Amino acid sequence: MDFRVRIIEWLAEQTGLPQEQLAEWLEVPPQPELGDYAFPCFRLAKTMRQAPPKIAAGLAEKAPLDLDWLEKIEAVGGYLNFFVNRASFISRAVSAVLHADAPLAQSDEGQGKNVIVEYSSPNIAKPFHVGHAFTTILGHALYKIYDRLGYNAIRMNHLGDYGTQFGKLIVAYRLWGDEAALVKEPIKELLRIYVLFHDEAKDKPELEQQAREAFRKLEAGAAEEIDLWKRFKDLSLKAFNTVYERLGVSFDYFYGESYYSDKIPDVVKLLREKQILTESEGAQVVMLDEYDLPPCIILKSDGTTIYASRDLAAVLFRDQTWSFERNIYVVGMPQALHFRQVFSVLEKAGVEAAKRCVHVGFGLVKFPDRKLSTRSGHVVFLEDLLQESVDKTLEIIRKNDQLRQADMSEAEMRQVAEKIGIGAIVYTFLKNGRERDIVFSWDEMLDFDGDSAPYVQYTYARARSILRKAGHDDTAADAGLAELMLLDSDDEFALAKLIDGFPAAVSKAAYAYEPYMIVRQVTSLARAFNKYYNQTSILKTEDPALRRARLALLQAVCKTINSGFELTGIEVVERM
Repeated sequence: MDFRVRIIEWLAEQTGLPQEQLAEWLEVPPQPELGDYAFPCFRLAKTMRQAPPKIAAGLAEKAPLDLDWLEKIEAVGGYLNFFVNRASFISRAVSAVLHADAPLAQSDEGQGKNVIVEYSSPNIAKPFHVGHAFTTILGHALYKIYDRLGYNAIRMNHLGDYGTQFGKLIVAYRLWGDEAALVKEPIKELLRIYVLFHDEAKDKPELEQQAREAFRKLEAGAAEEIDLWKRFKDLSLKAFNTVYERLGVSFDYFYGESYYSDKIPDVVKLLREKQILTESEGAQVVMLDEYDLPPCIILKSDGTTIYASRDLAAVLFRDQTWSFERNIYVVGMPQALHFRQVFSVLEKAGVEAAKRCVHVGFGLVKFPDRKLSTRSGHVVFLEDLLQESVDKTLEIIRKNDQLRQADMSEAEMRQVAEKIGIGAIVYTFLKNGRERDIVFSWDEMLDFDGDSAPYVQYTYARARSILRKAGHDDTAADAGLAELMLLDSDDEFALAKLIDGFPAAVSKAAYAYEPYMIVRQVTSLARAFNKYYNQTSILKTEDPALRRARLALLQAVCKTINSGFELTGIEVVERM
């Protein structure tokens, strides 16, 4: 039984409002004395034409207190507070998790609907640096969340494989390229000559003109330019895949900007047919004054394309191919204006798909002691950052006897360090709202006692150790509903509420495009478990029935943490 659903159903009967709307309004109070669920009657004041306190009092009088799972309903101010029967709630919440045939929070709400999630999208021939981690990690988590909710989630990597920068690289390679270095470390060599190009162009402006000409030839299909471009692309993808494999990230399609090059004429044709394409200083643009936006350039004065024209072509292609429910762009906040322009051009052209496109922006990645810039060569390679995190984790585990089992081998410690080190990076990007900037701090990221992946992973490993000692490593604790009814303490109730709230956290995360809601749910669960573990005997519980019930609760905790981390791309650790 889902108590939350039952409350929503009862409210729907009393108010006549849709259950979907009531589900959005129903809250979990911050303090337990305010109830287990609370409904703000302020929302009903307009429709019921009464003061919120009077509405709450009237609903409280109609409370179905003959139900075995509901203790009481109280009207406090404008709120209607629901108090459930603890033992009934705990037993049903734990049993539901342990006997679930499908992954936790799985639903069919997205059945038959396509959701495209575009993320990562690194620039070919440039370093896969720490800035790309945000879009890659956030986008991959959103893909997993939508997939769990039953959508046909499509992973799209919109590679930056076109544009004037390739003209610069082609010119730079011809002037200063080192073939041996390109074969050995392609990204570092391409970065070297890219930085050199910008340094030299300060005193030799003719280099910029040569770069524009090289890109024009590339768009026109010149053989030499295309061969170099393909080589840069293939070498870059090989390097990127090393990072993707380590993060556990994969894609369904690598449709870069170049893929849409031959589709630009259809975009131009559409905009001309709609009579919204005009000339401005030799360029072809769409004026967006009515949207309070600057003009959107479609074709530059030399006839070459830009990001906007290729993104317009991509939307049209994606909708024709998949008829998407949502087309989600996981791209940094600095690109917000760009996407507002693209979506507005589509809307002005009468393209209905514009309403189904969403820009999911995120903050910046910062280091306290440095500024990042590709042009100047000041970058932090993501591959190096991941390895540094793993190395630091291994050092911590080796030095701290409390963080590892006495019989752990060197190989096992390295495996654990890999999961925790990578998990620490992923957690850092997902632990807060996505629009907040991230400032790296190793002390916080690798704190086994703070809000971090290592803390939750260590908690999970501790719980799994208890289950192994009890003989329930891979088998379910044989506690029935009657035995689970023995669980009624404050700590057990707190754990059950967090377990029960997991599906709602997943659904809210999808609605708000905020995976941090899942991360916080499992982190809170880990903290609640550690409090319970420190105050309650589990293995030494004398009553056999109560012992089985507590072990079942422990299994439900583990299953929920594992599900939450799986959705966010973090691996749990079975043993430490």
